[in-house]
Amino acid sequence: MVIGSMPHKQLLRPAFVHWDVGIGRLPSLSMISSRTPLRNALFLAVLLSALGAAAQPGKPKVVLYKDRLAAAFDTVDCVKNVIKVNPLLFFRGEIPIYYERAITPKLSIELGAGVALRDYLTLSFNGSDADDYGAGTEIVPRLSFHIGARFYFEDDLEPQGFYLQPTFSHLNYTKDIRTKGPTGELTDNSLRDERVYNDLRLYAGYQLLSSNSNWMWDLYGGVGYRDRYMVIVKERLDFTNDMYTYEVGTTKDQTVAFFLGVKVGMGF
Repeated sequence: MVIGSMPHKQLLRPAFVHWDVGIGRLPSLSMISSRTPLRNALFLAVLLSALGAAAQPGKPKVVLYKDRLAAAFDTVDCVKNVIKVNPLLFFRGEIPIYYERAITPKLSIELGAGVALRDYLTLSFNGSDADDYGAGTEIVPRLSFHIGARFYFEDDLEPQGFYLQPTFSHLNYTKDIRTKGPTGELTDNSLRDERVYNDLRLYAGYQLLSSNSNWMWDLYGGVGYRDRYMVIVKERLDFTNDMYTYEVGTTKDQTVAFFLGVKVGMGF
């Protein structure tokens, strides 16, 4: 064997012993060594390339997949933008429009802006109360906005699938309430009632792109930490003298809120 002809110092190096054993087992080595130096060099180059490829199994495939996905995301004509509305929020006195932009196959940014008007629903689980005033109440429109980052679980060229989304939301419900005189008539004096909510929310949901159009449906639920600043006007009628009295109180606190909704949108 080739091992027997090696110097003593090389026998103490396991790496070289393993290499020589591998070469010594090739039946055609003596034939190849008798050929020209150019052929020997070509043979060694091919052998080293094969050993290098065998040392990294699977890696070229992963790299190619990621490269193809990134290249397709940047070049393929597909949905990366979505304009959405949330019809259920109309009953909460908010009319927002949402815009979602896909940044990578797993990440998108969602922005929302709208107008907060009158809250028609009393939902204790989200830390708000309904507007219980009728005549003499003037709604003051206020800006509402939402900003969130959406993380999808699966790679996709389009923003769809299961996701998690942390979001910051700002809501402001404001109204001016005209006071009433002794006979119940409305006066020219008014008191301002205001509810300001700043929320940190975490949504979990599923967004689906239609198979035959660019319509999208987004079903979600979540929980939030709500910081509330409220100026509350309370109206009372004293039946002893038929006089209306008003009490204005200020409250600042924090509470937990829960959310459930659906958005409908168009992708482009």
